[in-house]
Amino acid sequence: MDKIIYPLNRLKGEIAVPGDKSISHRAVMFGAIAEGDTHITGFLDSADCLSTISCFEKMGIRFEKDLSQKSVIVHGQGLHGLKKPAEILYTGNSGTTTRLISGILAGQNFASVLDGDASIRKRPMRRIMEPLQRMGAAIVSAHGNDCAPLHISPAALHAIAYASPVSSAQVKSCILLAGLYADGRTSVTEKALSRNHTELMLSGFGAQVSSQKTAPGWTASILPASRLNACAVRVPGDISSAAYFIAAALIVPGSEVLIGNVGINPTRSGILKAARDMGAQIEVLNSRTEGGEPACDLLVRASSLHGITIAGDLIPTLIDELPVLAVLAAYADGTTIIRDAAELRVKESDRIASTTQALRQMGVRVTPTEDGMIIEGGAPVHGALVDSCMDHRIAMSMAVCGLAADGETTIRDAECVDISYPSFFSDLSSLTR
Repeated sequence: MDKIIYPLNRLKGEIAVPGDKSISHRAVMFGAIAEGDTHITGFLDSADCLSTISCFEKMGIRFEKDLSQKSVIVHGQGLHGLKKPAEILYTGNSGTTTRLISGILAGQNFASVLDGDASIRKRPMRRIMEPLQRMGAAIVSAHGNDCAPLHISPAALHAIAYASPVSSAQVKSCILLAGLYADGRTSVTEKALSRNHTELMLSGFGAQVSSQKTAPGWTASILPASRLNACAVRVPGDISSAAYFIAAALIVPGSEVLIGNVGINPTRSGILKAARDMGAQIEVLNSRTEGGEPACDLLVRASSLHGITIAGDLIPTLIDELPVLAVLAAYADGTTIIRDAAELRVKESDRIASTTQALRQMGVRVTPTEDGMIIEGGAPVHGALVDSCMDHRIAMSMAVCGLAADGETTIRDAECVDISYPSFFSDLSSLTR
């Protein structure tokens, strides 16, 4: 499906973005291995999160879903209550599903196979295979290329202290979940703190998990568990989804948008700091904390922006938002430098290459680097035919770019937004009426 984006005079109104994808995934997984019924509200019914549900259904977990109300009840069967699946566990396009569920499957008494779509079959899995194998897990890549399909067989797991070469919540979470089934304290140390939803939520389910600043960076630890206890999970709005409306309101003249119930966990909210450093007018309203996760409403007004450098420890807190930050940089005065973001190359697409290609087609002066981009703002931006590369974040970022461009912009394969935000284009239209 191609989507045509027309330039706008302004955006005005209120919007509530869908539930946080990372938290929705985890609520399903942890609820499945807990004892009792986990009630999830605000669940994100995207393709990725539904892939997680599908995998656990194949292992005997029963769900009650009212997706019109964003409600899911998970009938958990305990840490050892999953059943051997009769078929391959298909994770679709979801790296979170693939990597996190591997930690759980490593501790089961049955064999399983994980596989996904063409994108998942290219994404690096060595980053989880290596620590799991250190723990004694029997996990191998079917084709010997350290990618899916992954074959996982029963094995006794041992506790390890792992220094992760990448600051990745998916790697950290996989190891911590395997640690639930290990024989002692398992720890993961990162140079920079990645998103900590796993630590917060596992604690709510009764796991003995901790996180602290250490000399090398940040260390998360977990003790083996005899049980997890079901609980209620209220999912806040996804700041990664809110990022597109934040950016749109900033670059379309005369805009003022109120975005309700946005999760602003400090390990995820780097987009707010970066945008404010660029000169953005973003007001935080009605701050609150629910289930250990901070949330608020955001009031965003059109702003004059200037270039900045985005690098270092800030990168893990906004890694998914870097394509749309590159769009902001295109409309800012001066030069913006993004570095220390080589992780962008192993996402659903090579996001350094795909962002650079799309922005250049729209007249933006951008230079790719090994670990980021250099964007020279201020040049006229014009509409163009751009390829989403079947990457939901590229599709949404370039749709935002087209809102303030000269002429029409056509997003090729725009249906990929369903991976994380099925109602994106209709929600965007609601702010133009």
